[in-house]
Amino acid sequence: MHAESQERLRILSLSPKPAWAEVWHLRKIFIPRRSITGRLLTGQVWRRHDGRRWIYKKFTADNS
Repeated sequence: MHAESQERLRILSLSPKPAWAEVWHLRKIFIPRRSITGRLLTGQVWRRHDGRRWIYKKFTADNS
């Protein structure tokens, strides 16, 4: 019972994200990745971590 309650607290903990997780990073990728909208991306992309996985967004000159 005690282990279950500790596991629940660990899952529900609201620890703050690291500072780098809030920032979009410009990256060059060689293996295609899925974007936020589900499209495949290659080349230069914006990348950000949401706490569980990397999120990718298409890079264009006008959104820099």
